[in-house]
Amino acid sequence: MNNLFTPYSIKNLELKNRIVMSPMCQYSVDKEDGAPNDWHFVHYISRAVGGTGLIIMEMTSVTPEGRITNGDLGLWSDHQIPEYQRIINEIHKHSAKVGIQIAHAGRKAEDAAQPVGASDIPVEVLPEETMNGELKSPRALTKQEVQETVQQFKEATERAVKAGFDTIELHGAHGYLLHQFMSPSSNNRADEYGKDLALFGEEVVRAVKSVMPKAMPLIMRMSAIEYVDDGYDLSHSIKMANRFKEAGVDLFHVSSGGEGPPGKSKPKNTPGYQVPFAREFKEKLGLPVIAVGKLSDPALAEATISNGDAELVAIARGMLNDPYWGLHAEKTLTRKVNPPFQYARGIR
Repeated sequence: MNNLFTPYSIKNLELKNRIVMSPMCQYSVDKEDGAPNDWHFVHYISRAVGGTGLIIMEMTSVTPEGRITNGDLGLWSDHQIPEYQRIINEIHKHSAKVGIQIAHAGRKAEDAAQPVGASDIPVEVLPEETMNGELKSPRALTKQEVQETVQQFKEATERAVKAGFDTIELHGAHGYLLHQFMSPSSNNRADEYGKDLALFGEEVVRAVKSVMPKAMPLIMRMSAIEYVDDGYDLSHSIKMANRFKEAGVDLFHVSSGGEGPPGKSKPKNTPGYQVPFAREFKEKLGLPVIAVGKLSDPALAEATISNGDAELVAIARGMLNDPYWGLHAEKTLTRKVNPPFQYARGIR
């Protein structure tokens, strides 16, 4: 039995298999208006045709200033909704479900005139890790601005629900704003948002849950550990995740790092290197998890599910390389596959 291709349900989200397309920025909004275009349409629909169970659209900002670059997606305006609906409607025709990753880049907003963050602590990155080669020093958000940002997450979620997404993911990983607030390495505030590192994330979770249908699951992506010297460890992230669970998160998407250049604990980036983090989240929190990180080998993806490490596996670079990863994995593992009839002569 190949567990990777068994259905999975959580609340009202019913998936035909355990394969998730990881959110991956395309930096392709040519008009810089935050709305998806033909590139995004083809990009996401091809992965639905290719057998993916759940597609999570790339990091989508709650405000123009919160984008990584001006070529990123956004959901800060009702005018953006119809272009998302166009993609969602087509994805659903191929028996796939679709979510969207809602976020704010915080101090990693490369094109913002003045990036903002939990604090004024600048982020260290290598030039090749940015689109523009450098990052400006951030300004700490005021308490009022923090509360306004919570509202922006809520309003973006309302638009996502109106557009027809099947699930919502909050991006609390990889050094972006939610991560910045929960990390001692990037949050030195003296107010309640510095004394309680989970508070901002908890308020965002409660705000978005208040406008989501009760049967729609909320996913949160988190960095299980940080790789900078003196970065937080697994016990810290699980402590944060427990708060977010209590606030309403239904499923965790478990990644790691992204907060700055790795120090002594630099990861080896071997296949499946983050899977143990996913399993630890699953066991400690009692919630389902998505594992991610070099899982493009179908046998490894299958083992991750079959061994009980995670309920779902997310494929990132593997799907950039092969839009039909799901169909090809199914053929490899089961020796039988049912592709769209248009492609049957090539994939069977």
